[in-house]
Amino acid sequence: MIRLPKKLLGFVGLVLLLGWSTHLAAQSPIPGINISVNPANNPEQVATTLQIVFLLTVLTLAPALLIMTTSFTRFIIVLSFLRQAIGTPQTPSNQIIIGISLFLTLFVMMPVYEEVNSMALEPYLDERMSQEEFLDTATVPIKRFMQKYTREKDLALFVKIAKIPRPKNIDEIPVWVVIPAFVLSELKTAFQIGFLLYVPFLVIDMVIASILMAMGMMMMPPIMISLPFKLMLFVLVDGWHLILGSMVKSFVTF
Repeated sequence: MIRLPKKLLGFVGLVLLLGWSTHLAAQSPIPGINISVNPANNPEQVATTLQIVFLLTVLTLAPALLIMTTSFTRFIIVLSFLRQAIGTPQTPSNQIIIGISLFLTLFVMMPVYEEVNSMALEPYLDERMSQEEFLDTATVPIKRFMQKYTREKDLALFVKIAKIPRPKNIDEIPVWVVIPAFVLSELKTAFQIGFLLYVPFLVIDMVIASILMAMGMMMMPPIMISLPFKLMLFVLVDGWHLILGSMVKSFVTF
């Protein structure tokens, strides 16, 4: 019995595999993708094209709209401060922090979105409302939500910068003026909460550092000793329940 070398057998197998692949490719050719711009036959085709472009633009701006018009800013900043205050900058990870913030934002904003759905989206889908009316009606509940948590000083600042007439109520203020004022107020609130979170953990760090210095252990980093005490304190007081519950309750929308 003649035994062929292993390299020769591998080469023959590779040739057979390539030939079989070529045969399959010849029987089922790869489809091509063609994108072309053709002249429209009627105005409805132009309107449909513009709607598709508008929807794609909104999808690209969706993350910014989520951050700027919801409670997401406060949640993500406070949780980031909390992670730094404890002394674990990588735990929880960024994915977990963002996920918690997103689900808490969805929980807080659900009544607002339900109002938008009943007042604007359903009539628009039933063709009982035009696109302009849909946009104007959909922004009202979101604008009212932002107005609740916007400081009057911040709102007056952007009204003055925009040089618009003094409004009588929130409905007369454009949404592009309310959004930056709301973001400014949320940043200030989040930093205030972050400062309060830092205080107890800072006290623990100072106490541990003073003890180590008194014992002559100046070369040992205080974070190595204070981290277990901070974690124990945070767990004993049920920190996640207190912090997340307090932040959710701060948005009184129910």
